[in-house]
Amino acid sequence: MPLTCSKVVVPVDFSGESPNAIRAGLQLAGDPQNLHLLHVLVPIDDLSPGVLLGEVTEETRVEHIRANLKKLADDNGASDAQQVVLLGTPGLEIADYATQQSADMIVIPSHGYHGVKRLVLGSVAERVIRHAECSVLVLRRSDAE
Repeated sequence: MPLTCSKVVVPVDFSGESPNAIRAGLQLAGDPQNLHLLHVLVPIDDLSPGVLLGEVTEETRVEHIRANLKKLADDNGASDAQQVVLLGTPGLEIADYATQQSADMIVIPSHGYHGVKRLVLGSVAERVIRHAECSVLVLRRSDAE
């Protein structure tokens, strides 16, 4: 008997692994309406050139991400999924959002960073695992050997 969840959160970072995570989330959710696609934007630095020139605002960034999230959802059979854009620290925001939604599962792809790169960049998946109150499914990279 296949496992199904009443609410599945899939963090989307627009990497090549995002479509795989959406498809896995759809399988677990059973119905696209039970799927929550989430992108977390790191707050913009007030001293970045785009902000100083007045061309980039949090609102324009969020609008751009919403449009791209909708296209990604449409392209992967998840048009009816909830599509959410938040600002903050990705790992913490993902875990908090899942808790607020009473999600059964978070499906997150692994980028497989290790060594110095992992120390410098941190691991969103690892932070989600540590802070989530629900189960977390970390997908293996599609190009992993």
